Amino acid sequence: MRPGDSIDLDVSDVAHGGVFVARHEGRVVFVPDALPGERIRARLTDTSKASFWRAEALEVLDASPHRRSHVWAPADIGNAPERRPGGADFGHIELDHQRALKARVVQDALERMGGYRADVTVEAAGVDETADGTGWRTRVSLHVDDAGRIGPYAARSHRVVEVDDHPLATAPIVEALRRGPSAAPGRLDLVQPADGRVRALPRPETKRRSPRGRGPARIPADPALREVVVEDVGGRRFRLDAGGFWQVHRLAATALSSAVQQGLRDAGRAELDPDGWHLDLYGGVGLLAASLAELGGPATRITSVESDSRATDHAGENLAEWVGARAETGRVDRWLAQLEQAASLAERGRLRSGVTVLDPPRSGAGREVVEALLRVQPATIVYVACDPVAFARDLAQLRAGGYEPRTLRGLDLFPNSHHVETVAVLTAEGPLS
Repeated sequence: MRPGDSIDLDVSDVAHGGVFVARHEGRVVFVPDALPGERIRARLTDTSKASFWRAEALEVLDASPHRRSHVWAPADIGNAPERRPGGADFGHIELDHQRALKARVVQDALERMGGYRADVTVEAAGVDETADGTGWRTRVSLHVDDAGRIGPYAARSHRVVEVDDHPLATAPIVEALRRGPSAAPGRLDLVQPADGRVRALPRPETKRRSPRGRGPARIPADPALREVVVEDVGGRRFRLDAGGFWQVHRLAATALSSAVQQGLRDAGRAELDPDGWHLDLYGGVGLLAASLAELGGPATRITSVESDSRATDHAGENLAEWVGARAETGRVDRWLAQLEQAASLAERGRLRSGVTVLDPPRSGAGREVVEALLRVQPATIVYVACDPVAFARDLAQLRAGGYEPRTLRGLDLFPNSHHVETVAVLTAEGPLS
Protein backbone atom coordinates (compact mmCIF):
# COMPACT_ATOMS: atom_id res chain seq x y z
CA MET A 1 0.00 0.00 0.00
CA ARG A 2 1.05 3.60 -0.48
CA PRO A 3 0.24 7.09 0.88
CA GLY A 4 -3.25 8.13 -0.13
CA ASP A 5 -4.77 4.66 0.21
CA SER A 6 -7.74 4.32 2.57
CA ILE A 7 -8.01 1.50 5.09
CA ASP A 8 -10.32 0.57 7.96
CA LEU A 9 -8.57 0.22 11.32
CA ASP A 10 -9.38 -1.09 14.79
CA VAL A 11 -7.73 1.20 17.33
CA SER A 12 -6.31 -0.62 20.35
CA ASP A 13 -4.25 1.79 22.44
CA VAL A 14 -2.86 5.29 22.96
CA ALA A 15 0.78 6.21 22.24
CA HIS A 16 3.09 9.05 23.20
CA GLY A 17 2.72 12.17 21.08
CA GLY A 18 -1.05 12.41 20.70
CA VAL A 19 -1.50 9.44 18.38
CA PHE A 20 -3.29 6.13 18.75
CA VAL A 21 -2.26 2.60 17.89
CA ALA A 22 -3.93 0.38 15.29
CA ARG A 23 -2.69 -2.55 13.23
CA HIS A 24 -3.06 -3.49 9.60
CA GLU A 25 -2.02 -7.03 8.71
CA GLY A 26 0.26 -7.09 11.73
CA ARG A 27 1.91 -3.73 11.08
CA VAL A 28 1.49 -0.89 13.59
CA VAL A 29 -0.30 2.18 12.24
CA PHE A 30 -0.22 5.42 14.21
CA VAL A 31 -3.27 7.63 13.70
CA PRO A 32 -4.52 10.80 15.47
CA ASP A 33 -8.12 11.89 16.18
CA ALA A 34 -9.15 8.38 17.27
CA LEU A 35 -9.75 6.50 20.52
CA PRO A 36 -8.95 3.00 21.81
CA GLY A 37 -11.83 0.67 21.06
CA GLU A 38 -12.93 2.51 17.93
CA ARG A 39 -13.11 1.36 14.35
CA ILE A 40 -12.21 4.14 11.93
CA ARG A 41 -11.58 4.78 8.28
CA ALA A 42 -8.17 6.31 7.72
CA ARG A 43 -5.93 7.47 4.89
CA LEU A 44 -2.27 6.45 4.87
CA THR A 45 0.20 9.34 4.95
CA ASP A 46 3.56 7.59 5.42
CA THR A 47 4.43 4.00 4.49
CA SER A 48 8.18 4.49 4.22
CA LYS A 49 9.10 2.52 7.34
CA ALA A 50 8.93 -1.24 7.64
CA SER A 51 8.10 -1.17 11.36
CA PHE A 52 5.14 1.21 11.32
CA TRP A 53 2.97 3.41 9.12
CA ARG A 54 1.19 6.69 9.75
CA ALA A 55 -2.33 7.62 8.76
CA GLU A 56 -4.95 10.33 9.24
CA ALA A 57 -8.46 9.62 10.49
CA LEU A 58 -11.26 10.32 8.03
CA GLU A 59 -14.39 8.82 9.58
CA VAL A 60 -15.52 7.04 12.73
CA LEU A 61 -17.22 3.75 11.88
CA ASP A 62 -17.76 2.54 15.45
CA ALA A 63 -17.31 5.22 18.11
CA SER A 64 -15.96 4.90 21.66
CA PRO A 65 -18.38 5.84 24.45
CA HIS A 66 -15.72 8.35 25.53
CA ARG A 67 -15.89 10.31 22.27
CA ARG A 68 -17.61 13.70 22.35
CA SER A 69 -18.10 16.54 19.90
CA HIS A 70 -14.75 18.30 19.59
CA VAL A 71 -14.40 21.36 21.81
CA TRP A 72 -12.91 23.19 18.80
CA ALA A 73 -15.34 22.70 15.92
CA PRO A 74 -12.77 23.22 13.10
CA ALA A 75 -10.66 20.38 14.58
CA ASP A 76 -13.52 17.85 14.52
CA ILE A 77 -13.07 14.66 12.52
CA GLY A 78 -15.93 15.75 10.26
CA ASN A 79 -13.58 18.29 8.67
CA ALA A 80 -10.86 17.44 6.18
CA PRO A 81 -7.57 16.61 7.97
CA GLU A 82 -5.72 19.41 6.21
CA ARG A 83 -8.22 21.94 7.61
CA ARG A 84 -8.08 20.81 11.24
CA PRO A 85 -6.08 23.22 13.43
CA GLY A 86 -3.49 21.67 15.68
CA GLY A 87 -3.11 22.20 19.40
CA ALA A 88 -6.18 20.38 20.74
CA ASP A 89 -5.52 16.80 19.70
CA PHE A 90 -7.47 15.32 22.64
CA GLY A 91 -10.41 17.69 22.28
CA HIS A 92 -12.69 14.90 21.02
CA ILE A 93 -12.31 12.91 24.26
CA GLU A 94 -14.23 13.28 27.52
CA LEU A 95 -12.01 15.12 29.99
CA ASP A 96 -11.77 12.39 32.64
CA HIS A 97 -10.88 9.84 29.97
CA GLN A 98 -8.20 12.18 28.57
CA ARG A 99 -6.52 12.06 31.95
CA ALA A 100 -6.80 8.30 32.16
CA LEU A 101 -5.12 8.03 28.74
CA LYS A 102 -2.37 10.44 29.78
CA ALA A 103 -1.74 8.40 32.91
CA ARG A 104 -1.43 5.30 30.71
CA VAL A 105 1.14 7.07 28.50
CA VAL A 106 3.19 8.13 31.54
CA GLN A 107 3.06 4.63 33.06
CA ASP A 108 4.06 3.02 29.78
CA ALA A 109 7.01 5.40 29.31
CA LEU A 110 8.20 4.84 32.89
CA GLU A 111 8.08 1.09 32.52
CA ARG A 112 9.57 0.79 29.02
CA MET A 113 12.17 3.56 29.19
CA GLY A 114 12.77 3.89 32.92
CA GLY A 115 12.33 0.32 34.09
CA TYR A 116 10.00 1.64 36.78
CA ARG A 117 6.45 0.58 37.55
CA ALA A 118 4.10 3.06 39.17
CA ASP A 119 0.42 3.76 39.49
CA VAL A 120 -0.03 7.23 38.03
CA THR A 121 -3.01 9.53 38.41
CA VAL A 122 -3.27 12.71 36.35
CA GLU A 123 -5.01 15.48 38.25
CA ALA A 124 -6.68 18.70 37.17
CA ALA A 125 -4.64 21.89 37.50
CA GLY A 126 -7.01 23.23 40.14
CA VAL A 127 -10.56 23.42 41.41
CA ASP A 128 -11.28 26.38 39.10
CA GLU A 129 -10.81 24.22 36.00
CA THR A 130 -13.75 24.39 33.59
CA ALA A 131 -15.88 21.28 33.16
CA ASP A 132 -14.77 20.76 29.54
CA GLY A 133 -11.13 21.82 29.97
CA THR A 134 -11.41 25.05 27.95
CA GLY A 135 -10.57 28.70 28.67
CA TRP A 136 -7.15 28.11 30.24
CA ARG A 137 -4.53 29.40 27.81
CA THR A 138 -3.13 32.79 28.82
CA ARG A 139 -0.57 32.52 26.04
CA VAL A 140 -1.31 31.55 22.45
CA SER A 141 1.18 31.36 19.56
CA LEU A 142 -0.24 31.83 16.09
CA HIS A 143 1.48 31.76 12.71
CA VAL A 144 1.31 34.30 9.91
CA ASP A 145 1.90 33.12 6.35
CA ASP A 146 3.03 35.14 3.35
CA ALA A 147 -0.59 35.86 2.40
CA GLY A 148 -1.26 37.42 5.81
CA ARG A 149 -3.38 34.55 7.10
CA ILE A 150 -3.19 34.21 10.88
CA GLY A 151 -3.90 31.05 12.82
CA PRO A 152 -2.46 27.81 14.14
CA TYR A 153 -0.83 25.32 11.85
CA ALA A 154 -2.90 22.42 10.66
CA ALA A 155 -1.96 19.39 12.72
CA ARG A 156 1.46 17.97 11.77
CA SER A 157 2.05 20.56 9.05
CA HIS A 158 3.25 24.11 8.43
CA ARG A 159 -0.01 25.19 6.77
CA VAL A 160 -1.83 28.06 8.50
CA VAL A 161 -5.50 27.48 9.31
CA GLU A 162 -7.41 30.74 9.80
CA VAL A 163 -9.69 30.68 12.86
CA ASP A 164 -11.74 33.30 14.67
CA ASP A 165 -12.04 31.30 17.87
CA HIS A 166 -9.72 29.39 20.18
CA PRO A 167 -11.71 27.67 22.94
CA LEU A 168 -8.62 26.68 24.91
CA ALA A 169 -7.73 30.37 25.34
CA THR A 170 -9.06 32.77 27.94
CA ALA A 171 -11.98 35.00 26.93
CA PRO A 172 -9.81 38.16 26.56
CA ILE A 173 -7.45 36.36 24.17
CA VAL A 174 -10.39 35.03 22.14
CA GLU A 175 -11.76 38.58 21.91
CA ALA A 176 -8.37 39.88 20.75
CA LEU A 177 -8.28 37.14 18.12
CA ARG A 178 -11.74 38.08 16.87
CA ARG A 179 -10.70 41.71 16.49
CA GLY A 180 -8.42 40.51 13.70
CA PRO A 181 -4.82 41.21 14.67
CA SER A 182 -2.30 41.74 11.88
CA ALA A 183 1.40 41.03 11.67
CA ALA A 184 4.23 40.37 9.24
CA PRO A 185 4.92 36.77 8.21
CA GLY A 186 6.29 34.76 11.10
CA ARG A 187 4.68 34.27 14.48
CA LEU A 188 2.24 36.28 16.55
CA ASP A 189 1.95 35.66 20.28
CA LEU A 190 -1.05 36.76 22.31
CA VAL A 191 -0.21 37.08 26.01
CA GLN A 192 -2.51 37.85 28.94
CA PRO A 193 -0.62 38.40 32.22
CA ALA A 194 -2.21 38.92 35.61
CA ASP A 195 -3.41 42.46 34.85
CA GLY A 196 -5.83 40.97 32.29
CA ARG A 197 -4.73 43.10 29.32
CA VAL A 198 -3.79 41.13 26.21
CA ARG A 199 -0.52 41.97 24.49
CA ALA A 200 -0.02 41.14 20.79
CA LEU A 201 3.66 40.32 20.29
CA PRO A 202 4.88 39.95 16.69
CA ARG A 203 7.86 37.72 15.99
CA PRO A 204 8.61 38.23 12.27
CA GLU A 205 10.58 35.76 10.18
CA THR A 206 14.29 36.40 9.71
CA LYS A 207 14.70 35.62 6.01
CA ARG A 208 17.02 38.51 5.14
CA ARG A 209 20.69 37.65 4.76
CA SER A 210 23.34 39.43 6.78
CA PRO A 211 25.60 41.88 4.90
CA ARG A 212 28.40 39.31 4.82
CA GLY A 213 26.11 36.51 3.71
CA ARG A 214 26.72 34.43 6.82
CA GLY A 215 23.15 33.55 7.64
CA PRO A 216 19.97 35.41 8.50
CA ALA A 217 20.31 39.03 9.54
CA ARG A 218 19.36 39.85 13.11
CA ILE A 219 16.09 41.73 13.27
CA PRO A 220 15.99 43.86 16.43
CA ALA A 221 13.56 42.47 19.00
CA ASP A 222 10.27 44.30 19.19
CA PRO A 223 10.29 46.44 22.35
CA ALA A 224 6.89 44.96 23.20
CA LEU A 225 8.58 41.61 23.85
CA ARG A 226 10.56 43.20 26.67
CA GLU A 227 7.70 44.99 28.36
CA VAL A 228 7.88 43.92 31.98
CA VAL A 229 4.66 42.31 33.17
CA VAL A 230 3.70 40.84 36.52
CA GLU A 231 2.24 37.43 37.32
CA ASP A 232 0.68 36.52 40.66
CA VAL A 233 1.13 33.13 42.33
CA GLY A 234 -0.61 32.81 45.68
CA GLY A 235 -0.09 36.48 46.42
CA ARG A 236 3.57 36.43 45.39
CA ARG A 237 4.46 38.67 42.43
CA PHE A 238 6.81 37.59 39.66
CA ARG A 239 8.21 40.06 37.15
CA LEU A 240 9.07 38.85 33.65
CA ASP A 241 9.22 40.00 30.03
CA ALA A 242 5.92 39.85 28.16
CA GLY A 243 7.69 37.74 25.55
CA GLY A 244 9.47 35.58 28.12
CA PHE A 245 8.58 32.10 29.30
CA TRP A 246 5.72 31.56 31.72
CA GLN A 247 3.35 28.66 32.18
CA VAL A 248 0.49 28.93 29.68
CA HIS A 249 -2.33 27.53 31.85
CA ARG A 250 -3.83 30.21 34.08
CA LEU A 251 -3.60 27.83 37.08
CA ALA A 252 -0.32 26.09 36.19
CA ALA A 253 2.19 28.21 38.10
CA THR A 254 0.24 27.80 41.33
CA ALA A 255 -0.30 24.08 40.65
CA LEU A 256 3.41 23.43 40.05
CA SER A 257 4.55 25.45 43.07
CA SER A 258 2.11 23.57 45.26
CA ALA A 259 3.06 20.21 43.75
CA VAL A 260 6.76 20.77 44.49
CA GLN A 261 6.07 21.72 48.08
CA GLN A 262 3.54 18.92 48.63
CA GLY A 263 5.86 16.37 47.04
CA LEU A 264 8.61 17.33 49.47
CA ARG A 265 6.18 17.09 52.40
CA ASP A 266 4.95 13.68 51.29
CA ALA A 267 8.55 12.50 50.95
CA GLY A 268 9.41 13.78 54.42
CA ARG A 269 11.73 16.45 52.99
CA ALA A 270 9.79 19.66 53.67
CA GLU A 271 12.23 20.64 56.46
CA LEU A 272 15.11 21.96 54.39
CA ASP A 273 18.57 21.70 55.89
CA PRO A 274 19.40 25.28 57.00
CA ASP A 275 23.02 24.71 56.02
CA GLY A 276 22.17 23.18 52.64
CA TRP A 277 22.83 24.73 49.27
CA HIS A 278 19.77 24.30 47.07
CA LEU A 279 19.59 24.56 43.28
CA ASP A 280 16.85 25.45 40.81
CA LEU A 281 18.06 24.32 37.39
CA TYR A 282 16.38 25.70 34.23
CA GLY A 283 15.01 28.20 36.72
CA GLY A 284 13.34 30.77 34.45
CA VAL A 285 12.26 33.79 36.50
CA GLY A 286 12.47 31.93 39.81
CA LEU A 287 9.04 30.36 40.23
CA LEU A 288 10.21 27.01 41.63
CA ALA A 289 13.17 28.55 43.47
CA ALA A 290 10.66 30.68 45.37
CA SER A 291 8.50 27.63 46.04
CA LEU A 292 11.50 25.88 47.55
CA ALA A 293 12.75 28.92 49.48
CA GLU A 294 9.34 29.40 51.08
CA LEU A 295 9.89 26.08 52.84
CA GLY A 296 13.38 27.02 53.96
CA GLY A 297 12.83 30.51 55.30
CA PRO A 298 14.54 33.89 54.75
CA ALA A 299 18.11 32.58 55.04
CA THR A 300 17.67 29.80 52.45
CA ARG A 301 20.73 29.47 50.26
CA ILE A 302 19.44 28.78 46.76
CA THR A 303 20.85 29.37 43.30
CA SER A 304 18.66 29.61 40.21
CA VAL A 305 20.37 28.77 36.91
CA GLU A 306 18.89 29.87 33.59
CA SER A 307 20.39 30.39 30.13
CA ASP A 308 18.21 33.42 29.28
CA SER A 309 19.92 36.47 30.76
CA ARG A 310 16.73 38.55 30.81
CA ALA A 311 14.95 35.83 32.79
CA THR A 312 17.94 35.64 35.14
CA ASP A 313 17.73 39.39 35.79
CA HIS A 314 14.07 39.03 36.69
CA ALA A 315 14.78 35.98 38.85
CA GLY A 316 17.26 38.04 40.87
CA GLU A 317 14.53 40.59 41.59
CA ASN A 318 11.86 37.97 42.25
CA LEU A 319 14.05 36.18 44.79
CA ALA A 320 15.39 39.30 46.49
CA GLU A 321 13.64 38.65 49.83
CA TRP A 322 15.87 35.62 50.47
CA VAL A 323 19.32 36.84 51.49
CA GLY A 324 20.94 33.60 50.33
CA ALA A 325 19.33 33.55 46.90
CA ARG A 326 21.29 34.08 43.70
CA ALA A 327 20.31 33.97 40.04
CA GLU A 328 22.99 33.03 37.53
CA THR A 329 22.99 32.93 33.75
CA GLY A 330 24.35 29.83 32.07
CA ARG A 331 23.62 26.59 30.33
CA VAL A 332 22.88 24.06 33.02
CA ASP A 333 25.41 21.47 31.79
CA ARG A 334 28.22 24.04 31.64
CA TRP A 335 27.24 25.64 34.94
CA LEU A 336 27.32 22.28 36.72
CA ALA A 337 30.71 21.49 35.18
CA GLN A 338 32.09 24.79 36.51
CA LEU A 339 30.50 24.13 39.88
CA GLU A 340 32.27 20.76 40.15
CA GLN A 341 35.61 22.40 39.43
CA ALA A 342 35.19 25.40 41.71
CA ALA A 343 33.21 24.14 44.73
CA SER A 344 35.13 23.83 47.98
CA LEU A 345 34.82 20.80 50.24
CA ALA A 346 32.46 22.76 52.48
CA GLU A 347 30.31 23.79 49.53
CA ARG A 348 30.17 20.23 48.26
CA GLY A 349 28.88 19.18 51.65
CA ARG A 350 26.17 21.85 51.54
CA LEU A 351 25.13 20.69 48.08
CA ARG A 352 24.86 17.09 49.31
CA SER A 353 22.45 18.20 52.03
CA GLY A 354 20.39 20.36 49.70
CA VAL A 355 17.45 19.98 47.34
CA THR A 356 17.88 20.32 43.59
CA VAL A 357 14.83 21.19 41.51
CA LEU A 358 15.04 20.81 37.75
CA ASP A 359 12.43 21.74 35.17
CA PRO A 360 14.15 20.97 31.85
CA PRO A 361 12.78 21.57 28.35
CA ARG A 362 10.80 18.93 26.50
CA SER A 363 13.99 17.10 25.50
CA GLY A 364 14.76 16.39 29.17
CA ALA A 365 17.86 17.06 31.25
CA GLY A 366 20.01 14.62 29.28
CA ARG A 367 22.93 12.38 30.12
CA GLU A 368 25.55 15.06 30.88
CA VAL A 369 23.33 16.94 33.34
CA VAL A 370 22.16 13.76 35.07
CA GLU A 371 25.74 12.48 35.37
CA ALA A 372 26.76 15.80 36.92
CA LEU A 373 23.89 15.60 39.40
CA LEU A 374 24.93 12.09 40.38
CA ARG A 375 28.38 13.44 41.16
CA VAL A 376 26.99 16.42 43.11
CA GLN A 377 24.72 14.01 45.05
CA PRO A 378 22.03 16.33 46.39
CA ALA A 379 19.98 14.81 49.21
CA THR A 380 16.78 15.28 47.22
CA ILE A 381 15.98 15.82 43.54
CA VAL A 382 12.66 17.25 42.41
CA TYR A 383 12.14 16.62 38.71
CA VAL A 384 9.39 18.57 36.91
CA ALA A 385 8.84 16.97 33.50
CA CYS A 386 6.79 18.06 30.51
CA ASP A 387 7.59 14.98 28.40
CA PRO A 388 7.09 11.49 29.85
CA VAL A 389 9.55 9.72 27.53
CA ALA A 390 12.37 12.19 28.18
CA PHE A 391 11.64 12.00 31.90
CA ALA A 392 11.67 8.20 31.83
CA ARG A 393 15.09 8.18 30.11
CA ASP A 394 16.52 10.51 32.74
CA LEU A 395 14.83 8.53 35.51
CA ALA A 396 16.50 5.33 34.34
CA GLN A 397 19.88 7.02 34.68
CA LEU A 398 19.03 8.52 38.08
CA ARG A 399 17.86 5.14 39.36
CA ALA A 400 21.05 3.50 38.13
CA GLY A 401 22.89 6.14 40.18
CA GLY A 402 21.01 5.27 43.36
CA TYR A 403 18.01 7.61 43.37
CA GLU A 404 14.44 6.33 43.57
CA PRO A 405 11.12 8.18 43.33
CA ARG A 406 9.41 8.67 46.68
CA THR A 407 6.46 10.56 45.22
CA LEU A 408 5.24 10.89 41.64
CA ARG A 409 2.29 12.97 40.49
CA GLY A 410 0.71 13.79 37.13
CA LEU A 411 -0.80 17.22 36.43
CA ASP A 412 -3.07 18.05 33.53
CA LEU A 413 -1.74 21.50 32.66
CA PHE A 414 -2.73 21.14 28.99
CA PRO A 415 -6.37 19.93 28.87
CA ASN A 416 -7.66 18.82 25.47
CA SER A 417 -4.11 18.19 24.26
CA HIS A 418 -1.90 15.13 24.73
CA HIS A 419 0.65 16.99 26.88
CA VAL A 420 1.02 16.13 30.56
CA GLU A 421 3.27 17.33 33.38
CA THR A 422 4.91 15.03 35.92
CA VAL A 423 6.40 16.04 39.28
CA ALA A 424 8.63 13.48 41.01
CA VAL A 425 10.62 13.67 44.25
CA LEU A 426 13.65 11.36 44.34
CA THR A 427 16.06 10.49 47.12
CA ALA A 428 18.85 7.98 47.56
CA GLU A 429 16.89 6.15 50.28
CA GLY A 430 14.42 4.64 47.81
CA PRO A 431 10.63 4.59 47.66
CA LEU A 432 8.38 4.96 50.67
CA SER A 433 7.12 1.69 52.16
